[in-house]
Amino acid sequence: MVPRRPIVECVPNVSEGRDLARLARFAAAVRTTPDVTLADVHADPDHHRAVFTFLGAPAAVAGAARALADAVMAEADMREHRGIHPRIGALDVLPFVPLADITMAEVVALARDTGRAIAERHALPVYYYAEAARRPERRALRELRHGEYEGLAARLGTDDGQPDDGPAHFDARRGAVLVGAREVLIAYNVWLASADLDTARAIAREVRASSGGLPAVQALGLPLASRGRVQVSMNLLDHRVTPIPAAFDRVAEAAARRGIALERGELVGLAPRAAFAGRAPASVGLADFTPERLLDVHLERFAG
Repeated sequence: MVPRRPIVECVPNVSEGRDLARLARFAAAVRTTPDVTLADVHADPDHHRAVFTFLGAPAAVAGAARALADAVMAEADMREHRGIHPRIGALDVLPFVPLADITMAEVVALARDTGRAIAERHALPVYYYAEAARRPERRALRELRHGEYEGLAARLGTDDGQPDDGPAHFDARRGAVLVGAREVLIAYNVWLASADLDTARAIAREVRASSGGLPAVQALGLPLASRGRVQVSMNLLDHRVTPIPAAFDRVAEAAARRGIALERGELVGLAPRAAFAGRAPASVGLADFTPERLLDVHLERFAG
């Protein structure tokens, strides 16, 4: 009998996307944790945000998450942070994802244990979202990010703003942490060959599920000021329902109707092979895609 080998993915989003030396120190905190693979680090100066993707056995991944939290809390200062992505703290979100031989219930317990440890060690407010949420109204990130970092102090003073773990105290330097448990999510962006933000926002409205677009898709139109471009930034919540090519094609159609070309696609983190629905990555704007960006490749290495 093949021994049971549970594998968990963690995809922390950190409110730092410009200081490469600092990001290298954050990555080292994860990379030096035994039995954890740091598969990807994606940083963006306009979002002023970095996304770390690592995976391994549950206890090892939780240890790497705590080590990353220690590194981030030692250096970050939200009082100096400005970026285009919504955020509520230095370690903004900390989601855990079941990949193999582990249930969502077990991952929820892992997420809450890790969140509690971070809350206690750093005296920070921690909120749980998605499958780890303790209140139904806290399942969606957008609800927990309402008012963002700038509104956090006032929110902590209300009954609705009381954290799930940690003190209801506003730490101006570090903010709060949102800890979740969820299924695989694909963060995928399409850059337009345009600087017209209104157009990007209009296309995002056509694409996202909440406006009647593609199912299981969240989308925003965002400016990339340092590049003189705009992007349609998407979260594909279920690639079995809406794979990457379906999102790309919908954006391409909407852009073509407006006489705007697409510049490139952008994958943040990893994606399962099945998310490409049989299409080549280059066909969805990912010309520089390598097999290392496939979640399957890393899982196969663990299996080996």
